[in-house]
Amino acid sequence: MEKITPNIIFNISNVISDEVIKDEALKIMRACFQCGTCTGSCPSGRRTAIRTRQIMREAVLSLDEVLSDEDIWLCSTCYTCYERCPRNIPVTDVIIKLRNLATQRGFIKPAHQKITQILADTGHGVPLGLKNNSDENQWSKSRESYGLSKIPPTTHSHPKAVLDIQKLMKLTHFDKLVKIELKSTNEEIK
Repeated sequence: MEKITPNIIFNISNVISDEVIKDEALKIMRACFQCGTCTGSCPSGRRTAIRTRQIMREAVLSLDEVLSDEDIWLCSTCYTCYERCPRNIPVTDVIIKLRNLATQRGFIKPAHQKITQILADTGHGVPLGLKNNSDENQWSKSRESYGLSKIPPTTHSHPKAVLDIQKLMKLTHFDKLVKIELKSTNEEIK
């Protein structure tokens, strides 16, 4: 992403910033004075190209590019930026809201879409590497060596809970929003 300079800003509107600050707690976003503390203290910034300060600037200016910016997906949501912000701006919450807006506008990352599909299929956001409690892998063998079941007692062990999750996804149209396929039939979800 290129540096924001006056000669490349063609259209400034309040659409994105207005959308972000619909949440009362995020109205303070416009108080950001671009000190850079968020970027300088970001643990993800040590390993990635995330520039939190630039994300905030683009959000305040309502630049559409912020929604397609790879950086909004690099945030680990650790809240270090918020804890260190001299203006107490909830930067992480702004980034989460930007991710929601990006998803609504079709900018979801394939990796996030894949995790969402795993959540819909298993009810668990972390892939366990097991299918139907039968496949072996290093993780399941390690659990068994400690006298535990191959999988933890999460939704993997409760098929009705998975159907409840899928029902919520269907009722809220989340499945359509993130373009995933619910594998259960409509009759099972009802």
